[in-house]
Amino acid sequence: MTKFGDLIKGEKTVLFTFYTTASEEATNMHAILKKVAGSLEGGVKIIRINAQENIELAKALRIQSVPTLLIYKNGEMVWRQSGKQQSKTLVKMLNDFK
Repeated sequence: MTKFGDLIKGEKTVLFTFYTTASEEATNMHAILKKVAGSLEGGVKIIRINAQENIELAKALRIQSVPTLLIYKNGEMVWRQSGKQQSKTLVKMLNDFK
């Protein structure tokens, strides 16, 4: 979890998406996240985390379903949502928190 702490400390906005390979909905978010990344002009990191491979972190963050998306800014969680999200929604949220 030390690496997670390091990732959220910076000034950049960070979007984490928790997924599992068993969840089709979570796996389909990958294409949406690529579209989101292409729509942003920097200042945001997008990081995918396999909840099955990072059980301790998923438990610490109370990830109960996938996909779950978290936005951190200056070390603080500023937004959290579970379930599939539209690319337009994510781009707007991330631009608002840049």
